[in-house]
Amino acid sequence: MRILLGICLAAHLAAATELPKGEIIDSVTCAADASQSYSLYIPSNYTPGTSATLLLAFDPRARGRTPVERYQQAAEAYGYIVAGSNNSRNGSWEVSIAAVRAMLNDVGARFNINQKRIYTAGMSGGARVAMQFALASNGQFAGVIASSAGYPDSRPRKTLPFPVFGTAGTEDFNFLEMRRLDQALKSPHHVAIFEGSHVWLSTELATEAIEWMEIHAMKSGLRQRDSAIVEKIFAKRLAEAGAMQPGIAQTLALESITAQFDGLRDLTAITARITTLRRSKEVKAEAKKEDAILSKEETIMIDIAKNENRLADSVQRDEALRDLRSTLRSLHKQSEAPKDSADRQLARRVLRGISASSARTTKDAEYRALLQSVRPAQVF
Repeated sequence: MRILLGICLAAHLAAATELPKGEIIDSVTCAADASQSYSLYIPSNYTPGTSATLLLAFDPRARGRTPVERYQQAAEAYGYIVAGSNNSRNGSWEVSIAAVRAMLNDVGARFNINQKRIYTAGMSGGARVAMQFALASNGQFAGVIASSAGYPDSRPRKTLPFPVFGTAGTEDFNFLEMRRLDQALKSPHHVAIFEGSHVWLSTELATEAIEWMEIHAMKSGLRQRDSAIVEKIFAKRLAEAGAMQPGIAQTLALESITAQFDGLRDLTAITARITTLRRSKEVKAEAKKEDAILSKEETIMIDIAKNENRLADSVQRDEALRDLRSTLRSLHKQSEAPKDSADRQLARRVLRGISASSARTTKDAEYRALLQSVRPAQVF
């Protein structure tokens, strides 16, 4: 799907000066379309004389304030205007298209926006909206922050014309999708994993995402290099990695630092540390175990899908339901283990995933009842 957007940046409405800075505005009505509105944050230091970086955010339930709250701290620190649509939601693409166009044009008319530094962000279905518009924009967007979902289709990409910062929770039903995106994508990107479910990224992680984009902007020439900012962010990332126990998590954190700061800092010592870690038996074993967990999750999801398809066949239906009952009950027991583990996380991801998708599509009453009985508590 190809989407061309026009950005009105020539004249800034007088209404912009009436909007308060340094606080979240729940609803700004689009001047050209009163049916469209968005939540807004204007950094305290914004002045019409200097073009601002813009972040457009999309929540799967049209809760514009939610992403604005998450990005407020980073927006204030780095001078971003953040707008969260109150109309874009899971469902019709036409609704989201109209919401993006209305919000983008309205913000562009009210404020002096740097056309080369417009980013999109979203969570779940909102992340797919953010990614879709970046893919269809002919380079109009400078980057995407995708939380708990990636592409709007099932087509993997090896390269993208914009950088991507992704996030996923350890119990997120789109965890596997984000890990596979991370493994396949070779152009600039980073996927941060946190302990949690299918939720918006935290304020702290939102700040990390914005800082990651700031560093990439310096490397790509979208913004002037600022050695003070480079040193501040570098020190923060290095301290976070240093606080980790030696293992695969620390290795990945250090590798992320070398990718992020390549060309900006001397990374010799970090590269040497990575080499040592990668050669260790412990890191090799952890990496192998993580790969095995991902493969296991893929296999389980494929088997479940095959049996769900068999439910529509009167001859195979009873056998398929028995197989599904056995698999799901086993996963349910695993999901309720008192101690956290990779297997418990896997079980919760799978159960949440099929509860979110299959429960809406299956016509089999017994299967719906089965899904309801094994569904873990969902967190939004």
